[in-house]
Amino acid sequence: MPRPMITAMLLASTATMAAAHSESPIDQLSHFFESANVISGPEIVDCTLSEGAQTTCFSITVSTTVAPKNSTPGPWRPTNISDGPEAGGIWLQDGEVYDVDGAFISKLAEFYGDAEWQLFDPETGEIQYTGTLEACEAAARPDVDPAYQNHCVQCQIAYVADGSAITYVIPLDPVASERPTQTNQTGSGVAFNGVRLDGPAPVNAILGAYTIAPFDDCGGHVNTHVGYHYHAVTDCLDGAADADSGDGHGGQIGIAMDGYPILPHTDASGAAFTDLDSCNGHKDETGAYHYHAGAAGSNQILGCLSAQAGCVLEGHGNTCDASARPPRP
Repeated sequence: MPRPMITAMLLASTATMAAAHSESPIDQLSHFFESANVISGPEIVDCTLSEGAQTTCFSITVSTTVAPKNSTPGPWRPTNISDGPEAGGIWLQDGEVYDVDGAFISKLAEFYGDAEWQLFDPETGEIQYTGTLEACEAAARPDVDPAYQNHCVQCQIAYVADGSAITYVIPLDPVASERPTQTNQTGSGVAFNGVRLDGPAPVNAILGAYTIAPFDDCGGHVNTHVGYHYHAVTDCLDGAADADSGDGHGGQIGIAMDGYPILPHTDASGAAFTDLDSCNGHKDETGAYHYHAGAAGSNQILGCLSAQAGCVLEGHGNTCDASARPPRP
């Protein structure tokens, strides 16, 4: 099935459009995730959402030990302050996207107004980085090991344990919520290539240890728990989801954890939408609600979730009770 039909189906919710087309919701979801590294699913399961609603979800389990089929993650950081932008990825600050090239690393003290920044050897220009699994785990956490202050934090997909997976359990039809849910509690959703669309990166904790954890040009990096994941949506996803929904919104890039579709930041002409709510959502001319990914520099793919959220489960299994999830501070 061509992607325009998938986009239209998910804009109107999976179950609603299933009644109008010969393919089942599962068939349509299978087409939508055809570029993902799927281990099992999608399948229909019972689920309990974040505010206790009991409903029907789809469950899909994807591998976190291999790269997405449509892209090669990295590079993240240059090796020397003489390196150009092709040697590194990007960093997000105050709504802007910066190339993490050698010049950027060399000027961090000036950039942040703090002389303690010194990620490189002033004699050789070589940049300090986390080059092993042990270093990655010591630095890629809220309480960064002091030994890795003034380092570029770089983790590789090879560091993720063999057989690791993530299961997404997402409502087929969104269920109304009494209050928006912050995406630092749930993540934003999952892209059509099976990569997690995460909540905001903990930038304050990263910068507080004089570390930089760059994203690649697609807005992604790696940790050993969820593998490769996105904190920003760039044209890597916008370009891959090249079908238009028919109303100028552009092709769908993912599904939010509450079941609503996620579309690119801009419309098909490249213009940003001006009527989005605090969660980055609005209704189209048919009255169907959907989200648009935040600007790449915003460190916010979605501002929040408008409806009740499903579950992200590390590993296999599809038993979802999102109401039992402890709130994050």
